[in-house]
Amino acid sequence: MTALAQEAPVTTPEITTPETTTPGDLDEVLWQAWKAMELPEGFHAEIIEGSIEVSPTGRHSHSRISFQLRRQLTQYLDKTSSAYAVTNDTNIIHGRKVWIPDLVIALEDAITAFADDTEYVAEDGIGLDVGCVALVAEVVSPGQDCKQRVRKRRAYARAGIPVHVLIDDYDGMGTVTVLSSPSPGEGTYAQSHRARYGIDVVIPDGPAKGFVIGEAITGPPRKG
Repeated sequence: MTALAQEAPVTTPEITTPETTTPGDLDEVLWQAWKAMELPEGFHAEIIEGSIEVSPTGRHSHSRISFQLRRQLTQYLDKTSSAYAVTNDTNIIHGRKVWIPDLVIALEDAITAFADDTEYVAEDGIGLDVGCVALVAEVVSPGQDCKQRVRKRRAYARAGIPVHVLIDDYDGMGTVTVLSSPSPGEGTYAQSHRARYGIDVVIPDGPAKGFVIGEAITGPPRKG
């Protein structure tokens, strides 16, 4: 249990399988292992690129940014009478992969539905199907930069999530990156806009189109 107390995510050891094992078989093994996990309070597990990764909850700066982003996005969507709403601490399911973004914009009917009332609630009510998701946001935590900057970006693009926001306290003096136009086959986003804290960044597409990520969310520009 000591490893779980660290800032860095804990990755499952490599699973040895017969040569005849297909990627689909491994996905199923990881899926069943993930569903059976019992974690202490304050930790969550995701399936990312063939591994189960366990991460702790974030520091104060992480929760502050996440809170401000959620509050302002909720107000923005309420003003536009959108069919979408903001949620967090939600499992997003894509096949036999699962992620827990810091923030999600998804169809409100899917977020509020009972498990049997919509196609967008995944099996056993375990999370939301990626098909109802319009935007995911990640706030980078120390020790998790590779996961959030690289691996989850690829995973979200492969799943076809239209917009991905990355707020990074640990990139120089702090940066905001907005990615859009995913190419699932390549695992990349065709459009990327990155700016330092203190420079407004605008969501280009989807229900949050026109929403500005600025100092009210990130805090003021950092001094070098």
